This record gives sequence, structure tokens and C-alpha cells, in this order.
Amino acid sequence: MKILKNLSWQVATAVLLLLPAVIFAQKQTTEQQVAAIKADVANYYWGEGFGATYSEADRMALTELISKISVSIEATISNRDSEVNGDYKSEYDISFKSYSNATLNGAQVIVVSNEPESQVFRFISKKDVEKIFEQREEKVRDYVRTAARCEEHGKIDEALRYYYWGLKLLQSLLEPNKVRLTDGGANTLLITEIPKRINEILENLQVKVLGEEDGDVDILITYKGNPVASVDYTYFDGLTWSTLYSAKDGRGLLELRQGMTADMAQLKFEYEYVGESHIDKEMNTVMLHSKAIPFRKATVSLADNSKKRPKKKEIQEAIEMTNAAASVGEAMTAVKDDKPYVEMMNKVINAIKKRDYASVRSLFTDNGWEMFDRLIHYGQAKLSGDPVLTFLPLDNRVVCRSVPMVFSFQNNNRKFMEDVTFTFSSDMKIETLAFGLGSSARTDIFDKGVGVWSEKSKMVLATFLENYKTAYALKRLDYIESIFSEDALIITGQVLKKKVGPIEGQPTLSRDEVRYTRHTKRDFIRKLERSFKSNQFINIRFSNNDVVKAGVGGEIYGIQIHQDYYSSSYGDTGYLFLMVDINDPDNPIISIRTWQPERNPDINSLYSKDNPNYGIYSIYNF
Repeated sequence: MKILKNLSWQVATAVLLLLPAVIFAQKQTTEQQVAAIKADVANYYWGEGFGATYSEADRMALTELISKISVSIEATISNRDSEVNGDYKSEYDISFKSYSNATLNGAQVIVVSNEPESQVFRFISKKDVEKIFEQREEKVRDYVRTAARCEEHGKIDEALRYYYWGLKLLQSLLEPNKVRLTDGGANTLLITEIPKRINEILENLQVKVLGEEDGDVDILITYKGNPVASVDYTYFDGLTWSTLYSAKDGRGLLELRQGMTADMAQLKFEYEYVGESHIDKEMNTVMLHSKAIPFRKATVSLADNSKKRPKKKEIQEAIEMTNAAASVGEAMTAVKDDKPYVEMMNKVINAIKKRDYASVRSLFTDNGWEMFDRLIHYGQAKLSGDPVLTFLPLDNRVVCRSVPMVFSFQNNNRKFMEDVTFTFSSDMKIETLAFGLGSSARTDIFDKGVGVWSEKSKMVLATFLENYKTAYALKRLDYIESIFSEDALIITGQVLKKKVGPIEGQPTLSRDEVRYTRHTKRDFIRKLERSFKSNQFINIRFSNNDVVKAGVGGEIYGIQIHQDYYSSSYGDTGYLFLMVDINDPDNPIISIRTWQPERNPDINSLYSKDNPNYGIYSIYNF
């Protein structure tokens, strides 16, 4: 035992004696790495900092690194002809400030010595810096393709947003005048094509006043003569500009101050979306460090329409047109005897107007009342105009479409327009409520599988997606938990920096990568519960849906969705995929859910870059 103790002491002593030598060897290796990077001026940018603390030394190192990159970019820009703003210095500011923020995220760090005499070395390869702009250039093209698809579906809000964001990103590139889009055989120069498309959209938007009562002005917004699927706007009432309003399926609302009339108002279609750019950090950086690009055709004077006010018959036709847009794709025959449903819905509508909610409690099931109670407290709920109701059968139920409502929230500069649908149970009580899908999303479903899918299946899918998005808005955690199978495959993507190397003695580098993480149902629900508790509101918007029926398993469908997620504290945009089993129409089950922030070419090779489904999870991956 004594021998073992002596041996242990001797080993410990030897280790302590060797420790300074090990530390010295490590420091020597670190200094050699730093010296190698400094000498390799053809491949690296670097900065070095000293300070009493690590953070002080790191700030100094980053400042020097950014300064060296700045000199390089300014030289590149000043040596080419400027055609964007006519001022290369202005272009340099946009490029560099957005560039430097991306660089900060990608720069590697070597701590040469620790506190109290800290020395920090920051570096990034010139190839990685070039990749930042290569990725941004491809992102511009992706924005333009997405905008074109949204425009086709009448989703003008998203078309304008993606065109404008694409234009802003384009201007932040080192050579914006050389970026082209090759699509469908055409080869277009984007620096001139994007503004052209934005102006063409604005020229084709028209506003008509449908009605005016107590300061509330109901308006119809059309695009190329048809009710616009969705568009955002603000209005000037002579004193100030309003918060952002969302029109849906052609219907919009102005809430004017006392004494004001519609003829005095100006309306401006939103296209910048500065406030929403935080859902994309790169986009947000560019927006904050560059000047706005004005599009004068976005502003419309309602006084110009005063002599063109539609007559009563035209107003009724317009309302019917917007109602038809909200019910697009539904080929089902309306309920023949809808009188009792009409009476009940009129009572509900009057209760909402008078805020006398308790008077209609008997019209709801317990579950329906809970949802109604949550709905009227989801923002400051307000009716928009006089709804034109349609009653459609769904097995032994009846679906009422739809009641247009506007929702607003404290500390948020946006108002959402939603078409609220009511579903009656077999005993004629309201059992569920949902935010209806927009006309473009409904078209994506009801135009699919003509002669192959049953109308009932399409109706079930549409109703399921409406319930899904509404569950997030009303924070119905119990419902969301019920529609996921216990062994559901849940995958989320996260953008991160992946370390690559070292190679042949070179230092470790990094590149952007999306890491996909699998979650259990329990983990997913717990995370969602935290999100519900921490947000005043949540609103989900679907841009495009692509639905494919599985070859086996009966009524199983894969749904690809471009989703924008807004909440009081967070926002993001990305691609959602759901594998849904509706063999039991009353109990749809999600077996697979994936979410990814951007397209990933590694996901599949079924589609080319020009295909809308390129790089997105689909039914073919499972």
C-alpha cells in the first residue's frame, strides 16, 4: 500500500513538472498557426486584439478584421462603374455594413493568451467571404421566383415583399448589375426587371369603396379585376398614417377618425416590410443599413374614386365576388334548408357587434364556446362589413363560411384580417371555429386530383389546415397534441456554422450549414407550450401549398407549405411539410412534420433549382 502511495505521488509530481512544458508547446503551436495565417495574405483576412479582458481583446480583433475587409470591398466597388444609385460610396456603405455583420458570424477565433493580458486573433478565409455573397446572390433569385409564384395566386402582399426584399439584397451585392435570372428560357437582368415587376403589380391594383358607416369604410381591392387574395396597406386620414392592415380575398377596412370620410383618405400598399424583416437576420441587416426605395404608384387617393363609387347593385356583386373568392374551389352543393343556421349565425354576429357574448352561449358546445371565447379575446376582434354566409355539408356536420373579422394587438403595428368559419355539429350546435384559408391556398387544394380525389377529401384537408393554423393562434395545445401520432417524426432545421478542417496543418474554418434535429412528440409539445406562454399573439400565414397523395395507405397526403410565422416576440419564414392521415376524417393524424428555414439541395434531387419544390422535404423523402 505504501509503495502504491509513493508511486502515485511520483506520477503526480511528474505530471506537474511536465505541465508547463505542455502549455508552452500548445502556445508555440498557436503562435505558429497565427503566424501562418498572417503570412497567407492571399487567402485570409485577420485582426488581432489585446486587452485586460477577453471581450475587450475580441472587440479590438474584430474591429481590425472588419477594417481590412472594408478596405478590400471599397477598392472593389470604386473600381467599377456604378449604375444602381450613381454613387459608389452609397453602394459601398450598403454592401460593407451588411457584409461585415455576416462576417462577424463567420469569423474564427484563436485565444493566444488569457486574462489578465488577453490576446485574441480573429480570421476568416477570403473564399468564405466570397461565399457569403454567392449565397446572397442565389437568395435574390429565390426571392424573385417565390414572388412570381405568389403573384400568380393573387397573394400580392407576399409578391411585393419578396420582390422588394430581392431588390434590396441585390443592391447589397458587389456587382448587382451583372446578376441575371434564367427562368423558362428567359434571361433577365434583375436590377431592371424587379422594379419593373413591382410597378406592374401596383398599376394593376384597384380600390373601391363598398360602404361607409360611423367611420368604418369597407373597401374592395382587386388585382387585374379579381379580388386580391391578400395585400397589406396603411392609410392616411389627414392627420397620421394607420397601422398595417391586411386585406384578404378582396376585403379591406379603414377605421377613420370622427369627421373624416373615405374621400379624404389616402391608401398606400405596403411593399417594404421593414418591421417583418427581422424574420430573416440577413435581410434585416440590409434593411437597417440602406435607404428605402420609393415606389410612387403604391399610394392611391380615395378621392380619385369618389366619382366612380359603385352603385348598390355593383356593391352587391362585389360582395358576392369576394365571398366567392373566399369559397373558391368548393364544388359541394350548399345546404338546402339553411334557415335555422342563418338565424343562429345572425345571433352570433349581433352578439359580436354588441359585445353581448353570453347571450349566445346556448348555441355552442362546450368545446365550441371555449374556442369562441378565445377568439373574441384574440386581439381586439371586430367585424368587417356585412358577411355573406354560405352553408356547406361535411358528413353529418355543416360548415358556415365565413365571417370577416379584423384582429389587432397592443404593442403591435399590424392588424390581421381573417375569414372565420363556424362548424355545426349533428345536433346543430357550433362545435369548432377556424381562420379560413385564403383563396390561393384553397385553390392549391381543390384544383388538385381532379377526378381522382373526392371532394370530401379536399374539404377535409382544407378544414384540417384551417384548424391547424387556428390552433396556433388560439394556443390550443391540447388540439395540437391530439393530432400528432405518438411516434411522429418531427424534424426542425437550424442555420449554424460548421467547422471544417484542419487540413494539412491549416487552421479550422467554417461554413454555413443547416442542422436538422429530430424531436420526440413530448419535446415538441413542451417547446410549443413555452412559446404559447411567452407570446401575446401568434399568427401563421400560408403562402403556397402543394399537396400530393401517397401511393399506398389510402387517404394519406403530403402537404408542402411556405409558412410565415409571426408572434409578439419572434418571427420566421420557412418551409413546412406535413404527412397527414385522414382515413378517419374526424381524427386526422400527423405522422411526419418537418420545418426548414431555407431550401437545402441535399434533401432531394428530384427537382431542378427552377422548380418550386426544389430543396424542400416532400412525400418522396419518406
